[in-house]
Amino acid sequence: MIRSLWIYFCAIIIVLQSGLKLHKGKKLSKEGSKESEIKMFKAPKLVSQRVIRLTGTKVHVSGQEKLPDEAVLFVANHQGLFDILALIGYVGKPLGFIAKKEVEKIPIVSSWMSLMHGVFIDRNDRRQSVKAINEGIENLKNGHSLVVFPEGTRSRGSNLNTFKSGSLRLATKANVPIVPIAINGTYQMLEEGNGRVKGSTITMKILDPIFPQDYQELKPSDLAPVIQSSIENSLQQQKV
Repeated sequence: MIRSLWIYFCAIIIVLQSGLKLHKGKKLSKEGSKESEIKMFKAPKLVSQRVIRLTGTKVHVSGQEKLPDEAVLFVANHQGLFDILALIGYVGKPLGFIAKKEVEKIPIVSSWMSLMHGVFIDRNDRRQSVKAINEGIENLKNGHSLVVFPEGTRSRGSNLNTFKSGSLRLATKANVPIVPIAINGTYQMLEEGNGRVKGSTITMKILDPIFPQDYQELKPSDLAPVIQSSIENSLQQQKV
């Protein structure tokens, strides 16, 4: 437990240090170019990598060569809280998140999430949820990639919860590619230990993109199980 407390303390210090770079991040964000977005994203990327290394975790990524140059909707399974840091730190492309409204209350973190063109959503407020989804669609249209976890909550293990189709409308309305990502090993870092942090090995496999011409005839409710199946198959292959 002492080791976990030390990791929590160090992680907080790392996040606080990133706050010193917020002003520069805001300035870069206003420039609006692809190059400035990459420069702005460097700070949260390095923070995420530092925190994961702090736990003694190793990350193995494959499939980065499949990433389209344009904005995409990343669709990933959600094993644990460290999924977010793994995606920011190691996917290899600037991205933001469709995040719970509660995240907006966290100092520094919420500011970086906004600069990354993330969207805060209150699932208990239908009107606000619709507004947030529309904001996400505009962000995608404007060239900013986003991540959704269609399970809706952490699985806390290697088995997937049923994918909900609503979040996929972000891609179908914005007419952008969907990139499934299979993540494994993050739940062992925190959820498996009931709050105790420990090292793990994260494998993150970027799967074949699904382009608009491939899904335009499908409803989101038909598309969700297809994506879930591809991620499940990838996770099963990792176990072999």
